[in-house]
Amino acid sequence: MSTTVPAPPPYVSGLAPATPNIVNVIRSEWTKIWSVRSTMWTLLIGFLLTVGLSALICWGTEANYSQIRPEQRATLDPTSTSLAGLVFGQLALAVFGVLFISSEYSTGGIRTTLTAVPQRLRVLTAKAIVLAVVAVVVGMISSVVAFVVGQAFLSRVGIEAHLGDPGVLRAVVGGGLYLLASAMFGFALGALLRHSAAGISLAIALLLVVPPLTNLLPGDWGHWIEKYFTSNAGQQITSVVPSDDALGPWAGYAVFTLWWLVILVIAGALMARRDA
Repeated sequence: MSTTVPAPPPYVSGLAPATPNIVNVIRSEWTKIWSVRSTMWTLLIGFLLTVGLSALICWGTEANYSQIRPEQRATLDPTSTSLAGLVFGQLALAVFGVLFISSEYSTGGIRTTLTAVPQRLRVLTAKAIVLAVVAVVVGMISSVVAFVVGQAFLSRVGIEAHLGDPGVLRAVVGGGLYLLASAMFGFALGALLRHSAAGISLAIALLLVVPPLTNLLPGDWGHWIEKYFTSNAGQQITSVVPSDDALGPWAGYAVFTLWWLVILVIAGALMARRDA
């Protein structure tokens, strides 16, 4: 006579599943960002663009300095000239910011990330912190090297600037902060659009293509848009000789920061609602 032994009831834990804290999520994102080969290449391109183009522009200024009219020499800003490569370095950092989040949506890896960490805003915050740390380090190194290399050319014609001069140290540090803001701007667009090509295209348009065109807008409202538009405002942080009717260095940087913060807040609100 056989007896059937009933199966034991499934074990149900009274403990809630562990939720990764923000430190663990940051560690995960830190590992993730350096596991992709494109990270080093994109950051290297950003550094080379910033330093290389700054050196090229300073070399051209030195070579043609004798042909510059006296009134133009009086308004020449040697610090801003040596940081001119930031205009193109910002694009590399913005692309880096876009890809840091949009590539996960393209590959579907974001589903795995959100399964491990269901708190979506915690994931977004951790990504933003990791990106900011990487971008500010690369930005500061790029800005300092570009300044030193640029001044080596400008010193040959006696128009070099020194870190001890009024406003120069702020401008050099501001160059690194500007690259940080460019990376965060791209990151915010990538989080909002969740598509690499769309995010990169919009970042390039808003940072490089559209800003010079805003001076064609008529009237006071056109002047207002020009003054407060993305990189037009943000790049004031790298100037020592102020432009007419432009925002102050820190005011301009605050406006640019507000641009990407607003976009990132909207992206975070949509991320909490939309499917991965």
